[in-house]
Amino acid sequence: KQSGALKRKLQSPHGNPPVKRKRKLSTNTFRKGATEAGRREEGSSSQKTVPKKQLSDKQNESQKNKPFIKTSSLFKNNPDIPEIHRKEVRQVQENVFTTDSFSQLDLHPHLISTINTVLNICSMTSVQKQTIPVLLQGRDALVRSQTGSGKTLAYGIPLVQSLQGMESKIQRSDGPYALVLVPTRELALQSFDTIQKLLKPFTWIVPGVLMGGEKRKSEKARLRKGINILISTPGRLVDHIRSTQCIHFRRTQWLIIDEADRILDLGFEKDVAVILNALNAERETRQNVLLSATLTEGVTRLADISLNDPVSISIADEIQKVPEPAAQTDRKASSSSNCMEQENFAVPETLQQYVMVVPSKLRLVTLAAFILQKCKFEKRHKMIIFFSSCEQVEFYHELLAKVLSGGPESEQPGHSPLSSVSLHFLRLHGDMEQEERTEVFQEFLKSKTGILLCTDVAARGLDLPQVTWIVQYNAPASPAEYIHRIGRTARIGCRGSSLLVLAPSEAEYVSLLASHKINVSELKMEKVLATLMRDDRFRVHRPGSRKSCGKNPQEVRERATVLQTKFENLVHSSEGTVQWAKKALQSFLCAYTTYPKELKHIFHIKSLHLGHVAKSFGLRDAPQNLTALPTAGSKRKTKAKPKR
Repeated sequence: KQSGALKRKLQSPHGNPPVKRKRKLSTNTFRKGATEAGRREEGSSSQKTVPKKQLSDKQNESQKNKPFIKTSSLFKNNPDIPEIHRKEVRQVQENVFTTDSFSQLDLHPHLISTINTVLNICSMTSVQKQTIPVLLQGRDALVRSQTGSGKTLAYGIPLVQSLQGMESKIQRSDGPYALVLVPTRELALQSFDTIQKLLKPFTWIVPGVLMGGEKRKSEKARLRKGINILISTPGRLVDHIRSTQCIHFRRTQWLIIDEADRILDLGFEKDVAVILNALNAERETRQNVLLSATLTEGVTRLADISLNDPVSISIADEIQKVPEPAAQTDRKASSSSNCMEQENFAVPETLQQYVMVVPSKLRLVTLAAFILQKCKFEKRHKMIIFFSSCEQVEFYHELLAKVLSGGPESEQPGHSPLSSVSLHFLRLHGDMEQEERTEVFQEFLKSKTGILLCTDVAARGLDLPQVTWIVQYNAPASPAEYIHRIGRTARIGCRGSSLLVLAPSEAEYVSLLASHKINVSELKMEKVLATLMRDDRFRVHRPGSRKSCGKNPQEVRERATVLQTKFENLVHSSEGTVQWAKKALQSFLCAYTTYPKELKHIFHIKSLHLGHVAKSFGLRDAPQNLTALPTAGSKRKTKAKPKR
């Protein structure tokens, strides 16, 4: 009787069990299992019902533990990727090397042998061939040439030649004979290293470097002993001009401003004015050199106040030999980056440039797949990835290193070929302590492979050997900045490639680059994601399934979802990491609002889908209270002060 009543209760439309069954139907993956279990229950006796029900629950539970069968979240509701329409442009390409050797110049034999043996350079680059003779004549010069073309030696060689040949031999205690201004600390160290090598035969000339982040006391002591070639960042030099009594410019005969456009971009214009005034107060005449990869309004203004009847050397114009105003006829986008409407940039012949349009949701997995493709499977690649904020560099460094370097979970049997290749991630940005910045810079300099995540602090003048790929994860604010970033690869005749990652709403940026004679080829996102088929850590484990071969699009999507889930699980593993991801997202949004007015039609904050962008930071949903999070340089924070 009891078993009959139970049966009737199970079949009854008003009983409790159907309600329970209804709740289970809420998930698609469980629907099939639940209805089958129901059919079995109706056809079997009550004693067998209970264990069968438990069994089906266990099956459901095991399905629940396989979260990778649903691929809808990543690949649904994405904006369409627009076709990139761009006219083929004839890119201005600069032949870096010439056939002329340094021995053709009127240089000290010891200096020529140092260039050939210590620096291992035999022939001059185009910029050196044109600049060195002009500077040896004692003329002022404004030099504009692509980044990575050997501008440091273009001023370093004539500087050393002129100082070693002075009639009365230079004493250390004489103080600075030459002043070299550079925008960043890393470039200061690099320039110091080059000048030091050139001075190897002339030991009585002492070079020195001043830069923020170092101890002032030890710098003052070095200034007191005497530095003949002083390399400095503008901020730190102004600091010493105001507070160090022993610094003087009585004998300063050279002023060299390297990467002048970047010095102005970083807001050092007032500092440069203070330095010029200090120099002019103590000595009227000297030789001035201004070097820049781009010629902005600010650089022209600086040239007017610092140079005296200069020789203008522009390598891009030499090659181009075409009237430039044609670029003006382009639509309004070409008016971006103040006064650069007509400016066409020279790039090395050996540099291949690509663009990839990726929906916001898929940015993180696509970047990860690209890193795996180049640095794990193709190997021997050295990569720099540019971000728009320090918080993003910190966050993605941690996230990518933990998930892609393959922690203990990847060291399973059958994974040996993968775990043998370890990915080495480094980071570099302006908020780091100077000691750590120098350490990272030196480590990346010496390593043959590795991935450096950085902000634009590494975009200028740095000569990092064997960098084969530049990835711009966040688009630069101007074509000039684009040129500087890609200039970290294909340096001095080496081969290199660059990749620009754009969201579908930003695709018009390609036309802007074309208007400045910058040619980019399209790379398809699907091709990059297909790399995940080579990494079994992201395989969907199905019972009885054999190892897949080929590139089945559905399986590629499933693997991308597995990878995204790994990122999300790591981010959501603690409240602290969730807050960190939100902070990084907020810093990205703050940086996004700072694109110049001329580019707002391409990069507008309103064209971003916050939920989709959040996915690329490993967040499962769009965060609600972003304004409450403190970030460095947040605009909202500064606006809130007057209200209080």
